[in-house]
Amino acid sequence: MNRRQRGLAGVLALVALLWLSACGERPYRQQAYVFGTLVEVTIAGVDEPRARAATDQVLREFDRMHQSLHAWQPGELDQVNAALARATPANPARVSLSPELAAILRDARAMSIRGDGLFNPAIGNLVRLWGFHDDQYAPRLPDPAEVARLVAAAPSMADLRFEGDTLIGANPAVRLDLGGYAKGHALDRAAASLRAAGIDNALINIGGNILALGDKGGKPWTVGIQHPRRAGALATLELRDGEAIGTSGDYQRYFEVDGRRYCHLIDPRDGQPVQHTQAATVIAAGAGAGTLSDVASKPVFIAGSGGWRAMATRMGIAEALYIGADGGIQVTRALHARLRWPEPAPAIRIID
Repeated sequence: MNRRQRGLAGVLALVALLWLSACGERPYRQQAYVFGTLVEVTIAGVDEPRARAATDQVLREFDRMHQSLHAWQPGELDQVNAALARATPANPARVSLSPELAAILRDARAMSIRGDGLFNPAIGNLVRLWGFHDDQYAPRLPDPAEVARLVAAAPSMADLRFEGDTLIGANPAVRLDLGGYAKGHALDRAAASLRAAGIDNALINIGGNILALGDKGGKPWTVGIQHPRRAGALATLELRDGEAIGTSGDYQRYFEVDGRRYCHLIDPRDGQPVQHTQAATVIAAGAGAGTLSDVASKPVFIAGSGGWRAMATRMGIAEALYIGADGGIQVTRALHARLRWPEPAPAIRIID
């Protein structure tokens, strides 16, 4: 089984859990492969033709977003990156953006600053240097001098300014990669599309980033948190209407060299894949819950065992779970009260 198949196996395990939790009601379910991962939309409480039409609209929108927001294929974001690469402090790039992309980049910039730059979509060149810009990647280490050069160039979202829908950037080391934002944004767009179609009860799953609408026949949607080192769920919980769950893990995209795991989650401070964390999960609610759940899990993951709790608070997250490199589990008291653990339950440290 290759790395991509292993990642999908983890997602499929969660999908199976979600389906089993709802099979008494036989809701409508449709799957696709978008954003480099498995996507599933499950709808309860309406007839199949209506559910299919609403889901088809969501998946068409996902395809459109995948093309326009892809950092490595022709599209608007790729054009922006080409312009930024030619920028200099004396001659900054000025790029006219679509209103949609301008709003996304403003929001991503604000979230990056909020997370002390640990969520940093500007480090696309580091992502590419480590080989994580494609679905297929080789187990090789990059040139340390090139990593050091990019770290010294300090690309960040703070390098970007906006004049209306015009983006201005003077740091040619900036390459935008919205891989840590797009799935969550897509969850929010899907939720809005389904509600506009009169769908009140649905579960949207994009590679393990999940948003719930309503319930299934009066019972909450039950979802699982993927165990980072084996198939199946570490724990389960019931998602409430409008809540989203996001997980960042070192098991999703990685390669190994000399027995050491190198994951796609890169610390912008040193340009290295994070090795002190296995997984971080957050729960968000309210407007923009999908985006926040996707984004916030990244700085929580990167902050590590000594800083994850403070970072979760900084990102506005009260319910979070953190698993260190040694497999030790820490969870906020608010989330612990909602989790259901297998028997026997693992050792857990509850954090206020």
